[in-house]
Amino acid sequence: MARTIEPDCRQCRREGCKLFLKGERCTTKKCAMERRPVIPGQHGNSRRRVTFSEYGSQLREKQKVKRMYGVLEKQFREYYEEAERMKGVTGENMLSLIERRLDNVVYRMGIGASRSQCRQIVNHGHITVNGKRVNIPSYLVKVGDVIAIKENKQELEGFKALKGLKIVMPKWLEFDTNTLTGKILALPKREDVDVDIKEQLIIELYSR
Repeated sequence: MARTIEPDCRQCRREGCKLFLKGERCTTKKCAMERRPVIPGQHGNSRRRVTFSEYGSQLREKQKVKRMYGVLEKQFREYYEEAERMKGVTGENMLSLIERRLDNVVYRMGIGASRSQCRQIVNHGHITVNGKRVNIPSYLVKVGDVIAIKENKQELEGFKALKGLKIVMPKWLEFDTNTLTGKILALPKREDVDVDIKEQLIIELYSR
């Protein structure tokens, strides 16, 4: 399984914003963006106010989204190409496809503290889709799919702590913390993506 091995906090500092790669730590004063919000490297302080060219801005936006969702270049490009073939606005279609990844859905439902943790949960076979175990993080969910924590895994400490909690999640999802079962109510729309993403810059980059 291919994955990014660069330290999480270093990725946030490189993009100049919080990517929430380390869960709750990102909301505390321990967050690297709170302690040292400069670009990594010995020249980080001097590069703080660097201005990017048009291409540079497009590239940085693409890198930010890839790192946020934990997607590598080949797969990210495939999402763009698939979005381009779909009806509607390409940028919005692309974000909708990425949001529908199983690891992201598990994250949005509050099952894990970060997308990387949720990716590991899926990889270890703890999640079922419509009653069948799915261990592929990039699996794209559909409207009506039932997402659940596997029955024989629900007594694990991390999952037991979820029971009875009130979790805030996007309106296109629902998750019952008593049964540890959720459902896809609708496909995600642009307004459901609550992070600052300028998807048009990414489309312009790939359209070159």
